[in-house]
Amino acid sequence: MNFIKSNLLRSNYLKTNADLKDVSMNIPKSDKPRLVIIGGGFGGIELIKKLKKENKFQIVLLDKNNYHTFQPLLYQVATAGLEPDSIAGPLRKIFAGYKDLYFRMAEVEHIHPEENCISTSIGRLEYEYLVLATGSKTNYYGNEQIQSHAFSMKKIPQALDLRSKLLQNFEAALLSDSAKEMGSLLDVVIVGCGPTGVELAGALAELRKHVLPKDLPEIDFTKMNIYLLEAGPRVLNGMSEEAGRKAIKYLEEMNIILMLNKAVKSYDGLTIKLSDDSEIVSQTMIWAAGVKGNIIEGLKEESLQHGRYKVNSNLKVQGTNNVFAVGDAAGLVTDKNPRGYPMVAQVAIQQGRYLADNLLNTSNNKEPNPFVYKDKGSMATIGRNKAVVDLPMFKFSGFFAWMVWMLVHLMFLVGFRNKITVFIGWVWNYLTYDRATRLIIRPWEREKHHPDE
Repeated sequence: MNFIKSNLLRSNYLKTNADLKDVSMNIPKSDKPRLVIIGGGFGGIELIKKLKKENKFQIVLLDKNNYHTFQPLLYQVATAGLEPDSIAGPLRKIFAGYKDLYFRMAEVEHIHPEENCISTSIGRLEYEYLVLATGSKTNYYGNEQIQSHAFSMKKIPQALDLRSKLLQNFEAALLSDSAKEMGSLLDVVIVGCGPTGVELAGALAELRKHVLPKDLPEIDFTKMNIYLLEAGPRVLNGMSEEAGRKAIKYLEEMNIILMLNKAVKSYDGLTIKLSDDSEIVSQTMIWAAGVKGNIIEGLKEESLQHGRYKVNSNLKVQGTNNVFAVGDAAGLVTDKNPRGYPMVAQVAIQQGRYLADNLLNTSNNKEPNPFVYKDKGSMATIGRNKAVVDLPMFKFSGFFAWMVWMLVHLMFLVGFRNKITVFIGWVWNYLTYDRATRLIIRPWEREKHHPDE
């Protein structure tokens, strides 16, 4: 009874003091304009960091997770190379000490641009400026069957599910008396020859060669096939032809079965049917064939294009006055990029920094300059001592490219602890040919498989 009475008193207090707080989120009113940022990815983090010194806005950051994920290394979590906490950083820790910044863990459900507010899983919130840094999600191109059965790898829980599934398959293979069933348990199919697909294939090949034979000597892992499928004619389509050719050479050296110009028509959890009517039998198919913007309901159709928010050169969403988008969610169409800039971390970082300057200029009644992306290059690793790097002035591959790849990824990891942890993990893996996190912490279950969660 006392508990109920205290809650009623608190409710009455909040109602009578509604002019002081947004009751739903307990955020105080401010004489500064409120900037609401949805998403704690690269774009959102860089935007907040750049605004820190000026202290011109009350900033509210919303994310359904309380951590930032370094997505380029998710594949190493999935293949037992790294623990998930080494590539994730608590958002509250990243922004500890920031003035007039509030983080709330919530899922944004709807945008109401005409009311300058949003609806979330914990209530409504008004804004003066709204930034959509919602990132991307896996694009299954409308194939619901594939979506139901394939594994994706955009989030830490998905990477952990994949790790558990792979390890559980190997354990199950020990008990199988059927060569066909054993093949379906051991074989892995990766769809998509972009950096994620190529890097994942290389990591699995190293696991197959150096680790699994020691763990499970009863199994002949020379019979484990790793398939890498691509609907198009080449590998690493976003990189140079030279990088693509070199990647193919590395993949072939690692005995990865590369199949180009073959699209997946269907997958029922066991049989993969391809566009040439051939079939592959496997209980594990990983979908790395594309992504699309993470869109929140509420904006008009004119604000969307190619599955992303359509923005102008100032990153303002078309059809709105005070809504902006950065990173994977932002579709800034140019003559060179008719479908928008690539969905990579460097674009999000640069757009986050640019938008901070843009918002400061707006608050000082200055005209913003248009956003211009500076392409600093792209890279991918295929395995130990094997990587390809495309820089604006020159291209290279091999051991030096692999070292550059590691250095760049260490630099962009959030938090000093994560940098040290990942570096030590890499050194240990390199010297011992081992993967120390071969743990089935939470067993994967088909009935609980929700690839988009």
